Amino acid sequence: MKKYELTEETIMINGNLKLYRIRALKDFGSVKAGDLGGYVESENNLSQEGDCWIYDKAKVYDDAWVFDNARISNSARVYGFAQVYDSALVFDSAEVFGSAEVAGLAWVYGLAIVGGSARVYGFAQVYGSAWVFDSAEVFGSAEVAGLAWVYGLAKVFENASVYGNAHVFDSAEVYGKSQVYGKSQVYGFAKVYDDAWVFGSAWVYGSASISGSERVSGKEEIN
Repeated sequence: MKKYELTEETIMINGNLKLYRIRALKDFGSVKAGDLGGYVESENNLSQEGDCWIYDKAKVYDDAWVFDNARISNSARVYGFAQVYDSALVFDSAEVFGSAEVAGLAWVYGLAIVGGSARVYGFAQVYGSAWVFDSAEVFGSAEVAGLAWVYGLAKVFENASVYGNAHVFDSAEVYGKSQVYGKSQVYGFAKVYDDAWVFGSAWVYGSASISGSERVSGKEEIN
């Protein structure tokens, strides 16, 4: 038996794309039979298996796919070829698109954007107005927040935090319990790890490594 159906309640978005509101046909997870959910373009956007669900005014369309126990809620959007799965949450006004993946127990929320072929997984959180895109990865218990951008082939993982107006890009890595914030930039093949902080307007690039309890701030440039 299917767990949901498409109703006759529809909305139009992007000019001519019709989305259908979904209705649960049976109890599963926190959903009860008869509950109305969010909107999909077709049944190819939300699995009939598992406890995955689209709530509220959230929308999933194009070739995007939500499955396992993932949940999309509030005014969030998932589209393009994006996938949200495992027990991941996408909510508030967040957007996941392109070929991006959000998985594990990751949360993407606020006004955050995850696009390109980026991956957010593990216990990671991306929120505020942060962007994670290109082929970047955020995983472990890492956080990307504020107006921060993580892109290129960059990785933020373990318990690291990137926030403020910071940019981490190219093949840079930020990990351990390190923090990158302010208007700082970490790029090239640079690494920031352990309990190190990079903040202010600092630039860390090339093959630089900032580790231990180092503090790089102001307008310093390290390569």
